[in-house]
Amino acid sequence: MQNKKNILLAGVALFALGLATANAMPLSIISSVGGAPTGTVKFNFNDLANSGGGGSQVATRSDGGSPAYQMTVQFGSNARAVTGAQSGQYARPVLSGSNGVGFGPGGTNQPGGVDTTRYLTTGTSSVTMLLPFQAQYFGLLWGSVDTYNYLDFYNGATLLGTITGSMVTPAATGDQGVNGTYYVNINSTQAFNKVVARSTQFAFEFDNVALGQRRIGVPEPASLALMGLGLLGAGFARRRAR
Repeated sequence: MQNKKNILLAGVALFALGLATANAMPLSIISSVGGAPTGTVKFNFNDLANSGGGGSQVATRSDGGSPAYQMTVQFGSNARAVTGAQSGQYARPVLSGSNGVGFGPGGTNQPGGVDTTRYLTTGTSSVTMLLPFQAQYFGLLWGSVDTYNYLDFYNGATLLGTITGSMVTPAATGDQGVNGTYYVNINSTQAFNKVVARSTQFAFEFDNVALGQRRIGVPEPASLALMGLGLLGAGFARRRAR
C-alpha cells in the first residue's frame, strides 16, 4: 500500500506543479507524505469546541512556540469543528508517514491512523481562516480530497489564487482511506493573510495547519524525478455515502 501511495504522490507533485505554472498563479503546491517543514507555526485546532455551524472561534498556536499566535476561524452555515465522522457529511483524515510530526500537544508527534483529534469541515459552505501575520507558506492535512474542494488565498480583499482538489491529486475521488489524505504544502510569491476552504458538496475536511512568513523549501518525494505523468491513471476508492 505504501509503494502504491509513493507512486501516486510522485505523479501528483508533477501534475500539481504543472497546473500551477500553467495557470500563472503566485501559488505552487506539493502534495506529499512528510507533513509540514520545520520552523513553521502549527495549529491543530484541538483547543476549539465542537461546533454546529456558523459563528467563529479562536485557535491558538499548538506547537508550544513563541509568540503564542492566534488564528480566528469563521464557520459558514454548516461548517464546523468536529471529532469522529458522520456518514454522508464528513470523514476523518488519515495520517501516515510523517504527516502528524509536530502536531501533537506542545509540538509532540501525532500518531498515524485515522485522525482522532478535532478537525475542521466546510460542509457545503466554507471555513475562513484569518491568519495572525502575512504569510507566504501554508500547509494543511487535506482529507478525502474531492474535485469540488477549493482553497482560496487572499491578501485583504484581493484574491491571489485558488487551489482545487484536482490540483492536489488527479485522483480526487473522495477516497476516505490512507491514499486519500495528503499533506499539502503551498508557497506563494505574494503574501496573504486570509485563507478560505470551501466546498460545493459535502465536504472538505482538514486539520494540522502550518504557517510561514516566508516561502519554505519542501522536500519532494524521493521518487519524483523517476516518475512521469503516465502514473496518473491509477484508480482509487470513491467517497462512500457521499
